[in-house]
Amino acid sequence: MQSIKSKIFIWLMRNKHLIRLKLKPEIVDENFSVVNFRRRIDRMSARMKLPAEVSTKKIKINHIEGEWIIPKTRLKNSILLYIHGGGFISGSYLTHRTHVANFAKKSQLQSLVFNYRLAPENPFPAALEDCIEVYNWLLKLGYKAKSIVVGGESAGGTLTLSLLLALKEKGIDLPNSAFSISPVTDLRCIAKSFEYNESKDIIPIGSSSLWSKYYIGNNDPTYHLLSPQFGNYKGLPPIYICVGTDEIHLDDCENVARIAIEKGVDVTLRKWDKMVHAFPVLVPFLPEAKKAMTEISEFINNNLRNTNNESRIDESTNAEQ
Repeated sequence: MQSIKSKIFIWLMRNKHLIRLKLKPEIVDENFSVVNFRRRIDRMSARMKLPAEVSTKKIKINHIEGEWIIPKTRLKNSILLYIHGGGFISGSYLTHRTHVANFAKKSQLQSLVFNYRLAPENPFPAALEDCIEVYNWLLKLGYKAKSIVVGGESAGGTLTLSLLLALKEKGIDLPNSAFSISPVTDLRCIAKSFEYNESKDIIPIGSSSLWSKYYIGNNDPTYHLLSPQFGNYKGLPPIYICVGTDEIHLDDCENVARIAIEKGVDVTLRKWDKMVHAFPVLVPFLPEAKKAMTEISEFINNNLRNTNNESRIDESTNAEQ
């Protein structure tokens, strides 16, 4: 049953136009300003604080800037590679450091979040190429693939699935497991849930379609590394997919889970009643977000425990270089 706290919070998110004394909700169209949107996200992120007993360390991987998120108590030799969301057009390690820190602390994993190139300036395949580059950097650093977990939310959830498919095609050792929160898996945005959940979700109306077009560029939107719903999932590691039943991406999540299961992948599809887009990152505002983060962390730790017996608790706070 949906919590009272989440009912109130989600209502406020859905109706924030009323708080701004506007009769109609925001609609994203061709007049949308990417620059202004990024500035707004940056201002909001600046007010967020890291949880206690978590430290950070900035890094640079060629042209890619990133940040280690380091919980005081962590599993030795295991890493969470987190791919941030933001509709393919926004987001950075700064906007998502608090979200990733919550995951890092809960799962006891040193985590890496990084700035992949954004659309519309850098359409596909720029973001995916950066994800591959960072993953390969971790391998070169000495981490074993079986000790790496990949995950992300929204656009980062999509890129997580695309990364798995790309690594498989390139013959690169696959990570231990992956989690994908609220991914869009068919970037044409034609699933029925884009219609029947439009008024229920908290994503601005029209945003997914427009932002996906920015990322697609001149490419075929059904290309499987763009829209991972069209990929061949045979041989991929365990995947946890999290989605709310009031999300516009609900059908996309159900479809990709079914396709992966048909190819023999160990898939956990978790549908949360009345929840909205990328709700697990809304800790501490929603009790359901905390529960979802706990479930995802248990999924991560169970898979690491099953395949990586040398992992153990390390009290050090020194990040890998």
